[in-house]
Amino acid sequence: MSVDRMRGGKDKEKVLPKNQGQDASLGEKIQGMIDHLPEGGVTLAEIRDLVGQDGMLVLRAFLTLVFLVPVSIPGVSTVFGAAILLIGVCRLGGRNLWIPEKIAQRSLPTEKLRGALRRGAQWLHSLERISRPHRLGWMVASGALSAVNNLALVAGALLLMAPFGLIPFSNTLPALALLFLSIGLLQRDGLCVICGHLMNVVTVIYFAVLILGGGVALHEIFRHFS
Repeated sequence: MSVDRMRGGKDKEKVLPKNQGQDASLGEKIQGMIDHLPEGGVTLAEIRDLVGQDGMLVLRAFLTLVFLVPVSIPGVSTVFGAAILLIGVCRLGGRNLWIPEKIAQRSLPTEKLRGALRRGAQWLHSLERISRPHRLGWMVASGALSAVNNLALVAGALLLMAPFGLIPFSNTLPALALLFLSIGLLQRDGLCVICGHLMNVVTVIYFAVLILGGGVALHEIFRHFS
């Protein structure tokens, strides 16, 4: 390893604690991750290492941001969508985050990714401003509700990966659900968690309308040419 790279790693270690310390807000932690993405190309493994194994919800919020804006970065939906799903599954099973090596080492262009994340972070800052820690605390209690909330995280990830990527709001709605859930669980804000559940329901209804509308359209086309 070169001296410059070692020095760069040391400099990063000095800066990161300020942005990602225990007292930092979620927005500050996310901004710290965005600012410290490696130049040129970045892998999911490097992004995971920026937040650490214990920050699965922070990582989920970070990965969700890219789906909040109309951006086309090849491979993002596959890599980030799979990682978001795995985070939900790991939380549901009470395990540390595990990502298959093939997905973890997939490289994405840093500059395009950083720009998309910064635009998506505007949504995060807006939601974070309206969040209130320990509001409706019973919604984030341990036990059955905890399992329900983790299932909602998995459901949101599956909805995010649904094959409607070119249709408006098909990524934005489930991404907002995941962001509400992540912020709510991190801040212990039950109302934010409820909003996440509602956004999942809205997404299901929206997809059902799309499927129903598409079925009716196909039926009319076949009827016209039959």
